[in-house]
Amino acid sequence: MNFAFPTPESTIAFGRELGRSLRAGDLVLLAGPLGAGKTTLTRGIADGLGVGGRVSSPTFVIARVHPAGEAGVALVHVDAYRLGGDLSQLDDLDLDTELERSALVVEWGEGAAERLSDDYLVVRLDRREDDVREVTLEPHGTWATRTPDLRLAG
Repeated sequence: MNFAFPTPESTIAFGRELGRSLRAGDLVLLAGPLGAGKTTLTRGIADGLGVGGRVSSPTFVIARVHPAGEAGVALVHVDAYRLGGDLSQLDDLDLDTELERSALVVEWGEGAAERLSDDYLVVRLDRREDDVREVTLEPHGTWATRTPDLRLAG
């Protein structure tokens, strides 16, 4: 599934719809270069889940936990960029335990975080020169059957 979002607001709206579909145990990996809109998308996801706390890039703390809101699902927002592929640091975060009761969104997690679950969604973002964000969804495991049911408008 491919989408194009001309504004940060449309990227947030897309994230909001994705967030509304998330449940405890869901793993979403955000892939793309710096400035592609990964944190902006996560703001929308958080809004869709109705979680508490301000969403910002967790680059310096590696992971932020946003308490569950009305949907009853907490959000764990991870930035694996600083880990540089060091999987032992990913293990130290105990994300598999968090995944049992939270939705987990991992920026820069591709190539490392997939091992947390056989069921995950890769959201690949790219920013064109005209600032339009191109988004591709790559479902794995049960996401292959769930993704077509998402009412996401691009």
